[in-house]
Amino acid sequence: MVRSPSTSTSRSRRSSAKGKAPELTRDKLIEAAGHVFAERGYRAATVREICRRAGANIASVNYTFGDKMGLYTEVLRESVRAAQTPAMKAALDLRLSPQDTIRGVIRARLTSLCQESRPEWHIRLVMHEFSHPTPAMTRVVEEGMRPIYERVRRAVSKIVGLPADHETTRLSVNSIIGQILFYTFSRPVLSRLQPELQLTPDQLDRIADHIADFSLTYLRKVGHGNHHE
Repeated sequence: MVRSPSTSTSRSRRSSAKGKAPELTRDKLIEAAGHVFAERGYRAATVREICRRAGANIASVNYTFGDKMGLYTEVLRESVRAAQTPAMKAALDLRLSPQDTIRGVIRARLTSLCQESRPEWHIRLVMHEFSHPTPAMTRVVEEGMRPIYERVRRAVSKIVGLPADHETTRLSVNSIIGQILFYTFSRPVLSRLQPELQLTPDQLDRIADHIADFSLTYLRKVGHGNHHE
C-alpha cells in the first residue's frame, strides 16, 4: 500500500513531537528544581514539589536523572555551565600572556556572576552548596571550576616565578578569586554600605580593571623579588 504524502508528514510530525517531549520535560524539571533547591537547599527540597512546579510526573525524575541527587547534580552543573561564557573561553586561550589571562578571567567571571540576565537562583544555589556541600560538589568542581583554577594558577606561577603548588602561588590565586566572589556574595551588604555602587556593565569593567591592577601589582612585586634572588 502506498502512503499518501499527508500521512507520512503527519507521522513524521508525531515522531518529532515525541522526541522533543522528554527534552522539554527535562528542561522544565531543571528550571523548577533550580528554584526549589535555591530556596530550600538540597536536603529540604522535595521531588514532589519540584515536579508540581514543573508540571511533571514524579516518576519522570527517576526516569530522566536517576534520583534526586542526579537531578540536583545536573542543576548545579547547569548553573556552573552558565558561567562558561565566550568571554571566559577567550580568556583561557593558551596564546595569551599570563597577565592577559588573569585580566580576562577576572572580567569574564565577574561579569558572568553579576550580570542581571543570569537567573538569581543560580547564585543562591551555589551559595547553598558552598554552605552545605553535597556529593555533587566534587563532580561540579572537577568539570566546571578546576580547568579555570589551574589556568589562573599557571599564569600566577609564571608571573611570581614560583612553582604552581607553592604556597604563595596558591594564596595569590585564592586572593584573586576572593575579590571576584566578594562582589557576588556581598551584594545585599554592598547595596546598603555603598548604595551609589551600581553593578552596571561599565561599572563591572572598572571593578574588573581594579581587581586586575591590584592583583598584578602584588604579583609583579613578588616576581621581581624572586628573579633577583
